[in-house]
Amino acid sequence: MNYYINTLDEKELYGRNHPKQFWKIEDIGFTDADWVLACQSVLSCLKGLLPQNPLCDDLIQNVLRCTLGEEQFGPNHWKLSFARSIFYQLKPIIPRKLQLLFDKVYRSNLKIEGGLRWPIEDRYVIFQFELLKALMHKKGLKQINYFHFWPHGKRFAFVLTHDIETEEGFRAIPEIVELEQKYGFRSLFNVVPERYSVDMSQLNVLREDGFEIGIHGLKHDGKLFKNRKEFQKRAKKINNYLRMYNASGFRSPLMHRHPLWMQSLECEYDMSFFDTDPYEGMPGGCMSIWPFFIGHFIELPYTLVQDHTMMITLREKTPRLWLEKVDFIEKYHGMVLLNSHPDYLMESTHFEIYEAFLKNMKQREDNYWHALPREVVNWWKSRDAVNSAKTKNDSVTQASDLTINVGIIRDGKLV
Repeated sequence: MNYYINTLDEKELYGRNHPKQFWKIEDIGFTDADWVLACQSVLSCLKGLLPQNPLCDDLIQNVLRCTLGEEQFGPNHWKLSFARSIFYQLKPIIPRKLQLLFDKVYRSNLKIEGGLRWPIEDRYVIFQFELLKALMHKKGLKQINYFHFWPHGKRFAFVLTHDIETEEGFRAIPEIVELEQKYGFRSLFNVVPERYSVDMSQLNVLREDGFEIGIHGLKHDGKLFKNRKEFQKRAKKINNYLRMYNASGFRSPLMHRHPLWMQSLECEYDMSFFDTDPYEGMPGGCMSIWPFFIGHFIELPYTLVQDHTMMITLREKTPRLWLEKVDFIEKYHGMVLLNSHPDYLMESTHFEIYEAFLKNMKQREDNYWHALPREVVNWWKSRDAVNSAKTKNDSVTQASDLTINVGIIRDGKLV
């Protein structure tokens, strides 16, 4: 593997995610060279994910592009397979039941192979912790201060999102809202502006109830990323809908994506990427369980398996896969972000699984910060903007009335 993106624009997409920005540790004179040397010493954590000889002046950026930027999958990663492209061309004349059957057969016969593990891919996560541990060891430090990843020192963030694919799914919104309110949760509903009739009064009610609205592509026909010209044409319309719906965020249908093309979207955040998922038409993963910057917007990757995959493809009858991943994310202070679909959740057994998940998460509420996507984005921007942690008692109050607390890292562990 020796394929690096050479254009300046793409090199700059991930520059703000340098480990020193990610960790926000106490400034005691660490140099850029110190970070590079620490990175070199723990590259074994990323075995199989990097080129054979990545040791160069641009080492950390190369690591970021191979992980967050998914460059490890090669130069054609953002292109759909021939079979998928043909399917989306024929999709308008295929009844929805046959579309779902095709997708089910495709997913059921999928072999999980390639570079990433599933449902938990821990190599990039462990790399971040081991890098900091190596840096501290180099300086002979047993402990150091850092800014907590989440408000008030919570162990992880918990975010609920929904993609509404059909008019039937749109009609199901009130039942999903009622269920989530029963357990004290709020969520984001992403709508497809030009696939079904969007009731603006319903969106206004959602906002009044403390929920959030986002944009889920334009038509949900698999053609958004057909070519760059088509994408630019549709991006203009999507930007208009972002303004019309007063929406801050975007998620691409079918998780099709291209990080450079998507810089044309006038959104504050995107949710079209995931840490690991072999079941999507464009599989792969950014390997991150935390938000990160892609150019001008913040990426909120979904970190739990999607409901369709878990309930329909894998035929799971409990929220086991979700809850096991929550345990992992909590251990490493990440972001639990679920993407589900009212279109599928309204099937009785699926609804029961979702409620069982919410009930379990309610019991953990002391450990996490429950937030809407836009709140996570505002927080991540605020955290990124503060200076390094100085003393144990320091804290910075942001406009959101949330406080960035200083914590301690001792022997490579957050305490």
